[in-house]
Amino acid sequence: MRRTLEMIRPVQAELAEEAQRRLDNLTKPPGSLGRLEEFARKIVAITGTAMPAPGRKVIFTFAGDHGVADEGVSAYPREVTRQMVFNFLGGGAGINVLARHAGAEVVVIDIGVDFDFEPLMVGARHAVPLRIKKVVRGTKNMRRGPAMSRKEAEQCVETGIGLAHEYAAKGFTMFGTGEMGIANTTPSSAIAAVLTGRDVPDLTGRGTGINDDKLQNKIRVIEEAIALNQPDPNDPIDVLSKVGGAEIGGIAGLIIGAAANRIPVVVDGFISTAGALIAHSLEPMTKDYMFAAHRSVEIGHKVMLEKIGLIPILDLGMRLGEGTGAALAMQVIEAGLKIYREMATFGEAGISAGGPE
Repeated sequence: MRRTLEMIRPVQAELAEEAQRRLDNLTKPPGSLGRLEEFARKIVAITGTAMPAPGRKVIFTFAGDHGVADEGVSAYPREVTRQMVFNFLGGGAGINVLARHAGAEVVVIDIGVDFDFEPLMVGARHAVPLRIKKVVRGTKNMRRGPAMSRKEAEQCVETGIGLAHEYAAKGFTMFGTGEMGIANTTPSSAIAAVLTGRDVPDLTGRGTGINDDKLQNKIRVIEEAIALNQPDPNDPIDVLSKVGGAEIGGIAGLIIGAAANRIPVVVDGFISTAGALIAHSLEPMTKDYMFAAHRSVEIGHKVMLEKIGLIPILDLGMRLGEGTGAALAMQVIEAGLKIYREMATFGEAGISAGGPE
């Protein structure tokens, strides 16, 4: 982890300025394509390439269970985590549909599911691959003690880093984050509270759609977990280990590895942004390699995005996770890049320098 963090360098601002000059010379009024121009400029700065081309895209859906589910914070039982993993593998989940639409591959990562998939994988054929990278068989109940040991939290981050290095070497040029884990909005809200300094009720939403009584219970559970474990806001790994989750750590590591490899990473919703907040707390430069896919309806998402300094691309009232928002946002980012690459300049089109009115 330390070596990879040391590999991260600032994005190339001078190339971004060159990209802006090209954008201003395309056959349109300057700035008229709004954030599409921003996305193209950012891709140029991230990749360090004057004319980057759209390439292979992959969305990593990290799966893990949570001991805090025992506290009744979710509308669904823990077994749904592994059941949804099988749905991903069969190609029938929301992320499968939207990734196909976006032309992105999906890789499912078992980083912390309380189930043994490995014997079932022998000779099996699936629509998407499952990578067994299990660090824990579900986290412990953070209301009773730390969710993980510090070593386990570090291993989760390093798992994500390793995947980033591996898929960069395979030639992928854009990553997306996703997750699956019943009750994982609870540790995400806890992480947000510790690292932003905001009150737990301001950051805690209904997750899978719990009622008012369960929401109040969820808030109490998070407050008690923070009070018991005393996570250090100046030590992101301490926060991850005490009130986090395996998939959140994996996402943090993927973002760190993406930045080290100069690869843009599209961060999905609330839980993915908890991972992004861990990554940003470890190395603030990671922010410049991230795109915020969308704004979730989870109330704490806006606060986390503001803490990192990211503006979401989409706002569609979504709260599914899995990487679904990332799949959609990838298409918008690529639209900006194609405008940059394929739209004619005034000179090429034979239009006077003043351009159209």
